[in-house]
Amino acid sequence: MPIITSPSSTAALHELTSYEVVLRLETDPHRGLTDQQAVERMARFGHNSLPTAEGAGPVVRIARQFRHPLIYVLIAAAAITAALGEYVDSAVIFGVVLINAVVGFIQETKAEAALEGLRSMVRTQATVVRDGQRRTVPSEELVPGDLVLLEAGDKVPADLRLVGVTELWVDESALTGESAPTVKDDGALAGPTVVADRHNMAYSGTLITTGSGTGLVVATGAETELGEIHRLVGAAKTLDTPLTTKLAGFSRILTVGILVLAALTFGVGVLRGQDVAETFTAAIALAVGAIPEGLPAAVTITLAIGVARMARRRAVIRRLPAVETLGGTTVICTDKTGTLTQNQMTVTGVWTPEGRFAVTGLGYAPEGFVHDAHDNVAALDSHPALRWSLLGGAACNDAVMIEHEGRWQVVGDPTEGAMLVAAAKAGLGPGVVARALPRHATIPFSSERQYMATLHGDATSADSSGQVVLVKGAVERVLSLCAFHLNGEGVAAPVNRVAVLAAAAELAGQGLRVLATAMLPVAGSNDVVPADFDEELLSNRLILTGLQAMVDPPRAAAPGAVAACHAAGIAVKMITGDHVGTATAIAGQVGLLDRHEPAEGRVLTGTELAALSGAEFAAAVERASVFARVSPEQKLRLVEALQDRGHVVAMTGDGVNDAPALRQAGIGVAMGLGGTEVAKDAADMVLTDDDFATIEAAVEEGRGVFDNLTKFIAWTLPTNIGEGLVIFAAIVFGAALPILPTQILWINMTTAVALGLMLAFEPKEAGIMTRPPRAPDRPLLTRSLMARVLLVSSLLVAGSWWLFQWELAEGASLPEARTAAVNLFVLVEAFYLFSCRSLTRSAWRLGFFSNRWLIVGVTGQLVGQLAITYVPAMNTVFDTAPISGDAWLRILLIAVAASLVVAVDKRVRRGHAR
Repeated sequence: MPIITSPSSTAALHELTSYEVVLRLETDPHRGLTDQQAVERMARFGHNSLPTAEGAGPVVRIARQFRHPLIYVLIAAAAITAALGEYVDSAVIFGVVLINAVVGFIQETKAEAALEGLRSMVRTQATVVRDGQRRTVPSEELVPGDLVLLEAGDKVPADLRLVGVTELWVDESALTGESAPTVKDDGALAGPTVVADRHNMAYSGTLITTGSGTGLVVATGAETELGEIHRLVGAAKTLDTPLTTKLAGFSRILTVGILVLAALTFGVGVLRGQDVAETFTAAIALAVGAIPEGLPAAVTITLAIGVARMARRRAVIRRLPAVETLGGTTVICTDKTGTLTQNQMTVTGVWTPEGRFAVTGLGYAPEGFVHDAHDNVAALDSHPALRWSLLGGAACNDAVMIEHEGRWQVVGDPTEGAMLVAAAKAGLGPGVVARALPRHATIPFSSERQYMATLHGDATSADSSGQVVLVKGAVERVLSLCAFHLNGEGVAAPVNRVAVLAAAAELAGQGLRVLATAMLPVAGSNDVVPADFDEELLSNRLILTGLQAMVDPPRAAAPGAVAACHAAGIAVKMITGDHVGTATAIAGQVGLLDRHEPAEGRVLTGTELAALSGAEFAAAVERASVFARVSPEQKLRLVEALQDRGHVVAMTGDGVNDAPALRQAGIGVAMGLGGTEVAKDAADMVLTDDDFATIEAAVEEGRGVFDNLTKFIAWTLPTNIGEGLVIFAAIVFGAALPILPTQILWINMTTAVALGLMLAFEPKEAGIMTRPPRAPDRPLLTRSLMARVLLVSSLLVAGSWWLFQWELAEGASLPEARTAAVNLFVLVEAFYLFSCRSLTRSAWRLGFFSNRWLIVGVTGQLVGQLAITYVPAMNTVFDTAPISGDAWLRILLIAVAASLVVAVDKRVRRGHAR
């Protein structure tokens, strides 16, 4: 039979018996392969490593950074200014272009690290049996058919079909999203099962937590499940962000407009018989004036300020444009474990035959209390069943609680950790339990047994010389061993199985995981020797002490954050590898599902998704809010389906299985505390607290960033258009140029830095999270804003032309008249800057000092204008001249008039909007 070498063909191996697998792989289940077979198969199948993608070299990657219309415009501007002899200005523009290229190159290089992170996951040492001898070999040398030995702490080196296990538990969270370690066995499974439920398989890159086992290699390298994820990550497209897409479109339109207007200017001048050289200079001046040289710097700095603000709210941005993408997000696809929940199993209640008890406090910190039905702190001496249930959960337990840097952690199974913490909240900390009930022997948990039992010395007994057996495990299994339960007086009474099962069913229906606890006192004269401690001792003798119900609780801020996203028009969808019952319960608690509405169509499993056609899949994805037990490929397909329907998708994740979807999403969000390096490298943003509420905060910051960028563009365009049109008017009327190219450069570069960039510090406007997200196809400037841009441009053209002609008529020299026009442009820009602090509200309602950087910027710009007007050296460089006080008064009056017109326009449009 042919050797299995791909996931598609290994998919059936879980349905085969160990004997059938051995035959299929042509190997020996005891002696493994021979050295000769290993060499032959290595030649046939290659090394057990993920392929290295043939990426573009550094020269090609740096060249790609210049392929953008706005960059072309800037390069042209730099060349023109250099041709005019303005080498300093030319160097500044070239510097902006180079900085943008370097930043883009670094970002692209970092993105490639995601693939390298995946490759590093499978580099380890493996213990194999070849020719009957145990050997340690590099994992790259494994081949299909190799017999691999597994022990606690090992990283699984390839995809294995298990053929022998001893209490084997595997942490598959990075691959499947399953929050707890999975118990493994070597029996055949009936029918198709998803990867997360293949308990007789161990997959490359996962981690052995406890126990040991042996497995046969069925797939290596690119043919493993991890290799399939590697392929998906490499194939996922890194999409342009809404901002880069809009800027590209805006730049193309701007480029065409500048070229057409410059050509028209040159043509009109030539037709009027004007000097060709002077007309060409005017056309160049128009082009330089129309180019918003400060835009790339403004975009970069505004995004960088957004990055700093998000970092203060525990969201670290890895790719600058991602800041703005958050503001345009229409759907957030979030993981469950660790994002909506705390990723810390917590006992929330204890049921005993004498009543129910609530356990307060969340997470692994032993902070909280056990309350009785009257909401009083339960006294353990008055509730013997509760006391023995908590003691049983803590003593029949292999987990360890540790405190590190003020943060409590559990080493071991999270379920056992939850029971340790619950006991500690009642005053039964690990030290107290160890002294009271020293352990002598253990019957470990197994998938067949479904319980764990321990034998202890009982220092709590009357003569301190007795023994006690403690048991915890699955409710049905533990109940089958019980003949009694412990009543309120601490006396064993016949167990009420119906009541126990009803209580367990009720708790499980709330999405809680339920474990039963039981005990068996052993009299001192009948001491059990540890060597004789076996399962026969327990059968139909145990005394049920209670049921402990636990859950990975939602984060405290998650419901509010989900509600805020819904109020902002952002859909939130849970995508998890966990069980559908757990996912549904958590979704109801955080507000993703209405508990009073049927879940039909709102909750889908991976199996249900696989059965849908293309059209049905797209419709189901739009309607559903919870997706459980999904594979990495399905996560990627979910993101793609939402994007095909026009959504801007933010995707959260922490495991290797999330990497393809993180890479594909408009913005990938990785978990900083519990996330894998692969997920972080594939993501655009990393949460340092793993909290969904931080995503909501980041969305708010992203919206503020886009608002500020829009404000900058709405502020800078009138100047660029006005400068271009005033040059065009001069050519049409055959008049002298009101402003020269060098003066235009001064206006554009200084105002962009001193004035425009101050808008990047503008605080977020009220109500920013109560409006719907921007439509992805909505332009940067709406018709209303474009009308305002043209209005201000017209005011600049009319005002500067009138002032220029007035000054000449009053006997001013040409340099003096041009200096007045330059100062008019700047002063109108300064007044208009305050109006642009809000595109809809009055500037006076925002508070004059709420953005103090504006005051600093305006003051600095005015100092610069005084320098260019009155400093002789600057007069020589920029061809300016000192102007009179009357000229300043006219400039001020025109600027105030323009500001009032804009205020009236804003008020009228706001009234129409109502």
